Amino acid sequence: MNPSDENSGERITDAEHAVMEVLWDRPRQTAAEVCEEVCGKRGWSLATVKTLLSRLVQKGAIAAEPDGRRFLYTPLIARDAYVGGESRRLVERLFGGRAASLVAHLAETEALSEADLDAIEALLKELRP
Repeated sequence: MNPSDENSGERITDAEHAVMEVLWDRPRQTAAEVCEEVCGKRGWSLATVKTLLSRLVQKGAIAAEPDGRRFLYTPLIARDAYVGGESRRLVERLFGGRAASLVAHLAETEALSEADLDAIEALLKELRP
């Protein structure tokens, strides 16, 4: 599955994304290890994490490698590729494909701090020849 594929019906949900973040930070974890990271914060059980891991395997987002009586889970999608695809999808869906409209919206709603504006300005200077 390519998460940035506009035709894909197999998008990663918010709950699945929380599991992906744990695996991106440290690949090759068991379900119990993933649960240690997210269960307390989200009020989930180990069964919930196992269900999410199973869904992610079915979607082709992670691999499950047998390790005795348990599995080790590893991402098959790079974090930056996923974030890039989701960012493009957001801009397409909400702002007609215009990233400038997204930035303008954030500025108008005061969602950008002075530090954010400075960082955007610095980035634009780097991007322009």
